[in-house]
Amino acid sequence: MNEQPVSWLLIEKGWDVIGSDGEHVGKVEEVEGEGDIFSGLLVTTHLFGKPRMVSADQVAEIDDDGRVHLSISSDEAKRLPEREPPEPA
Repeated sequence: MNEQPVSWLLIEKGWDVIGSDGEHVGKVEEVEGEGDIFSGLLVTTHLFGKPRMVSADQVAEIDDDGRVHLSISSDEAKRLPEREPPEPA
């Protein structure tokens, strides 16, 4: 893992999301924030189904190699509330 923190502004759609137990949770669907305030991530946990909302306080670390590590386990992440995916722009 990185020694230098990575800004949430670098997170991109498709990045891997990893639970605190080291298990793969899913992929970033959308990053939510405004200005310099990070709100959270929409994460797809399986092929069929709505993305789950991960709040900013549940993000433990961001790697510049395309991974977001959570402070909650993969099981906890997969039980987070579902949210409608964003409308295409």
